Amino acid sequence: MLYSLMSLASLGWWIDAASRADYIEIWAPADWQRWAPFLVMPFVCVIIGVTIAAPNPLSFGGSHNDRFDPVQPGIAGFARHPLLVALMLWAFAHIVPNGDLAHILLFGALGLFAIAGMTLIDRRRQREFGKAEWSRLAHGTANMPFQAWIAGRSRPGRMFSVPRIVAAILLWTNLIWAHATLFGVSPWPI
Repeated sequence: MLYSLMSLASLGWWIDAASRADYIEIWAPADWQRWAPFLVMPFVCVIIGVTIAAPNPLSFGGSHNDRFDPVQPGIAGFARHPLLVALMLWAFAHIVPNGDLAHILLFGALGLFAIAGMTLIDRRRQREFGKAEWSRLAHGTANMPFQAWIAGRSRPGRMFSVPRIVAAILLWTNLIWAHATLFGVSPWPI
């Protein structure tokens, strides 16, 4: 919990530093660019809502990992590291309307961190579980979203529930409501 709080505090500092940096334009802002995060963030919030406390011994943040079913891995069948996929989508969607160097570096670094994290966590879990057990658990999953479902290695199963969808909607509405206050920019594309 302390690590998570420290991570959020440092992320807040990093975002604040990027907003105060000299503006060096890489591409000119256009009205259509604001639609990218606005349209992507509901999906990010659904991924987070479905992921939190779901069994997933292959990544971080899983809960009740003894209940993990490799044949029906739930959200892990969508992506082995769903929180990192959510971070990646959030970061890359926010690059589009922020064409200045500081924000490209900020969001680009966070997106690349999420991608690198997937490989690093896979390597760590392979060492922890051993290659055979990791392969058994990971068979119905993939780092690329939807890949395991498309390949027929797993089925979506029941991962959506009313409480998880309500949590996703609450997260999204609170982000919309607080965005201007927290970050000084309205999230509304209009």
